[in-house]
Amino acid sequence: MKRKIAILTLCAMLFAPCFSASAQQPKKVFRIGYLSASDPASESTRSEAIRLALRDLGYIEGQNIAIEYRYAEGKIDRYAELAAELVRLKVDIILVAGGTGVIQAAKNGTKTIPVVMAGTPIDPVEAGLVDSLARPGGNVTGLTLLTRELGGKRLELLKEAVPKLARVAVLYDPASRASVLDVKEVLPVTARARRLTIQPWEVRGTDDFDRVFAAMGKQRSDGLYVPSDAVLRINQKRIVGFALKSRLPSMYIDSPFVDAGGLMSYGADLADSYRRVAYYVDRILKGAKPTDLPVEQPTKFEFIINLKTANQIGLPIPPEVLARANRLIK
Repeated sequence: MKRKIAILTLCAMLFAPCFSASAQQPKKVFRIGYLSASDPASESTRSEAIRLALRDLGYIEGQNIAIEYRYAEGKIDRYAELAAELVRLKVDIILVAGGTGVIQAAKNGTKTIPVVMAGTPIDPVEAGLVDSLARPGGNVTGLTLLTRELGGKRLELLKEAVPKLARVAVLYDPASRASVLDVKEVLPVTARARRLTIQPWEVRGTDDFDRVFAAMGKQRSDGLYVPSDAVLRINQKRIVGFALKSRLPSMYIDSPFVDAGGLMSYGADLADSYRRVAYYVDRILKGAKPTDLPVEQPTKFEFIINLKTANQIGLPIPPEVLARANRLIK
């Protein structure tokens, strides 16, 4: 009996360090790549909201996830390079914030790492990024924000807020598929129905704004429409500042522009969209395959009006338009 006890004691002593080492092994840290067509400042609202949404699901940066951020800063020629960097880092998933070009760069860079669209303004099926919304196929899935489909609605709301509206200036980057479709196909339909004239202005980069703003000042537009585009997001403050200085009623695709001083925005509820991005990350990190996760379209929308801006440019917003707003900035 004493001999058995001695043997058991020895075994316990020999294996105890093994059990202790096993218990102390750190949990797996997932690496998430964040690829943005924009810059850190204009992207911060989205990236921070997604980070907090991930935290609510138990993914805490520095503990069980590490996020690698890459920003193209509106430079299309950097998309492939930055996507390749993330692939070389062997991230577990790539979140892509932007349109066709940057998503395509991520898709071209890897056939195995899951790619999640963090609210793209384009139709991913039409752009050839997925096979269908229900069955994406390949390694790409995520969210589309229906920006193109909502373009006409935005123009209608601008007309209702500014009954005398006749000429609408539209800033757009000709290299952006979503912006070109807005200017060439979507907005003209509503413009004809509302007897509006669309005045398109090409902006290919930051250096173009001073020239374009000077030319716009001579055209006597009644309003300004700003679609979704990396170059436009990066220059958010300049655009909003120009609209205020020119006393131009302005319509944007989402709330960050209005929070910065723009007049109005109409689009997908961003807070809800960011939570859904975190949902995709959670599902994939737990083993789901992108091809089995349908691409989602927004179900919640928000119409925001900045009353401080309305007062500053001397625009009385009709009561019926105010009543339709989800949020008023006073």
